[in-house]
Amino acid sequence: MLTGLPWAGLLGSGVSLQRYLEFPPETRFIHQAPFSWGVFAGFAVFVAVVVFFLSYFAIQNIRHYGFKGSLRYPFPWWGWVAVLGVIAGWVLAWTRFSWFQVFQSHSFTPLWLSFILFINALCMRRTGTCLLVHRTRYLMMLFPLSAAFWWFFEYLNRFVQNWHYMHVRFEPLTYFLFATISFSTVLPAVLSMREFMMSFEWVKRGFSNFPPIACKRPSAWAAATLLISGSGLSLVGVFPDYLFPLLWISPLLIMVSLQTLWHEQHVFSDSCHGNWQGMVSVSMAALCCGFFWEMWNMYSLAKWEYTVPFVQRYHVFEMPLLGYAGYLPFGLECAVIGGVLEKAITGKA
Repeated sequence: MLTGLPWAGLLGSGVSLQRYLEFPPETRFIHQAPFSWGVFAGFAVFVAVVVFFLSYFAIQNIRHYGFKGSLRYPFPWWGWVAVLGVIAGWVLAWTRFSWFQVFQSHSFTPLWLSFILFINALCMRRTGTCLLVHRTRYLMMLFPLSAAFWWFFEYLNRFVQNWHYMHVRFEPLTYFLFATISFSTVLPAVLSMREFMMSFEWVKRGFSNFPPIACKRPSAWAAATLLISGSGLSLVGVFPDYLFPLLWISPLLIMVSLQTLWHEQHVFSDSCHGNWQGMVSVSMAALCCGFFWEMWNMYSLAKWEYTVPFVQRYHVFEMPLLGYAGYLPFGLECAVIGGVLEKAITGKA
């Protein structure tokens, strides 16, 4: 469904499919709608309500619990190596030393590997545990899974062209290999950051006793959601200006709907019992990682730029301000994929 529905919609529309098969994707053939105050205001109100809701309770929780963790442990030696790696990677990504010229287009991966190592070191400092040390197999398996995961979003982006890469000129196989290596860091970064977020009592305990989301007849709701989200995904290439948000929302809804129909645990299961810590922690983790993705991208040589319909204004780095809202459902999608891997490893639903 996730890969076939966009094609099905295009086949029904009668447009030429050849341009969607270009690899590497360089031709920009979709011309996004210009900025619209009406659409911008509508999105802004919706995002503001969600952000205000989360921010209000986050502030209340911080006031009550502070930033303390459960226990304090020494900062591991390899954490200092990670700190030096982040600093060096940042400097090399933003500067243009002649001796580094041959590697200038490849600064993304070492910088993010250092960042992942650093976040795991912070987890060790706060809780004495981290994915790297105590769930090594899981973390290592996240890397290849992450590459496939982000290639899927690159595939969906073909139908809306909301972002494109600059100063990346390689032959198809070379492009695929280098991009795959870079994409492999996405899930490890977000899910390591989730572990760090969960080390704070204001997240772990503050969001664990919320009003439950009661849902009568979940199978019926799941079937309806599956139909609507699947229909939307099938039309995303036909109406890219209007349905581009479904790039981030439909895959999540489709996966959760199927898990509900199969009577499996999913990313919203705990919220039915008033426990929102899982959803909040991974959404904030994705948003935090998003901030660093966009910041470090700003002055890198190999970078991406955005062309988002109706809201292409008020950039924070290269990202339009309202575009950051997409990191919230993206974090939930990371949690879904991470949960699938965990189930495959442990055999537990």
